[in-house]
Amino acid sequence: MDGSDSADTRESAPAPPDLEASDALADVVDADTGEGELERTIGLVGGLAIGVGTMIGAGIFVFPGLAAENAGPAASLSFAIGAVVALLVALPASELATAMPRSGGGYFFISRGLGTGPGAIVGLGLWLGLVFASAFYLVGLGSYAGQVFLEAGIALPIDPAVPLGVAFGVGLTALSLFGTENTAALQNAIVIVLLVILTLFLSYGSLDALGVFGAESTPERFFPPGGALPVLQTAALVFTSYLGFAQVATVAGDIKEPSRNLPLAMVGSVILVGVFYVVTIFVATSAFGSARLGQFGETAMVEVARSFIGFPGALAIVVAGLLATFSSANASILSASRAVYAVSRDGIIPEAASRLNLAYGTPHVALGIAGGPIVVLAATGQVELLAEVASFLHLVMYGLICVALIQLRRERPDWYTPSFRCPAGFTVAAVGGLASFALIAFMQPASIGIGAAIMVAAYGWYRYYATDVELKGDF
Repeated sequence: MDGSDSADTRESAPAPPDLEASDALADVVDADTGEGELERTIGLVGGLAIGVGTMIGAGIFVFPGLAAENAGPAASLSFAIGAVVALLVALPASELATAMPRSGGGYFFISRGLGTGPGAIVGLGLWLGLVFASAFYLVGLGSYAGQVFLEAGIALPIDPAVPLGVAFGVGLTALSLFGTENTAALQNAIVIVLLVILTLFLSYGSLDALGVFGAESTPERFFPPGGALPVLQTAALVFTSYLGFAQVATVAGDIKEPSRNLPLAMVGSVILVGVFYVVTIFVATSAFGSARLGQFGETAMVEVARSFIGFPGALAIVVAGLLATFSSANASILSASRAVYAVSRDGIIPEAASRLNLAYGTPHVALGIAGGPIVVLAATGQVELLAEVASFLHLVMYGLICVALIQLRRERPDWYTPSFRCPAGFTVAAVGGLASFALIAFMQPASIGIGAAIMVAAYGWYRYYATDVELKGDF
């Protein structure tokens, strides 16, 4: 179906990049039918903040100890492999995003490029994946909040992780209701503070490892005894840390000047975060060595900072971890609501979920559908496995994004006019798709099983509810 034949004329004309709230609401918003366009209120800095804030969140504080234990200093190579795979997907996704700058990200690209069935599987899977990931981040946020009290010498009668995580979940969902500009402003501030703390810490740690402040660290064997296999297994494990660039595409309908800002935000966030991860592993393994670092578990970076600067360093990294998990949860809740909004507008779930709030121009029903389950799952405190399932579902989406690019370049529909072209598009997309699917093979069987079950359930819903919906080419 050509875009000119679409019954929905709202999609046929691009929204002005500087659309004001009053213009948007007066022009197209109808809260009873769910019709309308989201305001474009997030600029390049906001887009980068969403990508960086999600990727540099819980992963940089949870994975270093475990990754070093599995792969030794070569864990830095594992993070580099993850960054390369993410870049191989970010480039095709950037092209698709400039051709289809709508909320929904990978779901929108796949449903328009490959059809309603694959789109429904990815769209519903993306929503659930973001719900599970957000709940995981919230529990991590609660844990770091409790660690702040511990470092300050304040004893609490109960483990604060779950109650604080639930409270933050309610608060962040409410914040998103009052406008994406509020969420983006908070995200920008958090990410800037977080990057300043990490830059100072990693700069000091790198100089220390190179012997500037004392004896140079004795390098250990780079590759672990198992050779390349532990490195690849660790790459599959830590790839969860690179999910954030797709969050930028998920909120594409909120991005100003999408033809410029979407590619810069997606590719730039992957490169920036990849550098931080590699340097983090270098500093951490230089400070303690892989075996001892692994013994510290998720508090490894706190102990590394303590070894450099003492209590002030440990407290600074605890605060950074608190900001990081807050940032990850904030970005994921926003993206989860936009995933619901996108599948609702396409008729894959009831259209009531795409209604906009007249006062703020935000999808309040979608926020409730996303935020409610997130808070419930956070209250259980048992979301680690489901967070790994989120990685599985994202990798499936990434692989299909690459397939969608190849399909659209071959078909060359009239409506497909991206302002950014992926260099060596066919080759990059083919390698990116294969790499995404290949990483799944290194995951735990339980995670693969649960992820596959979610995909089957999503396809079952599509067959029950949305077989009469035709999305391929509907732009």
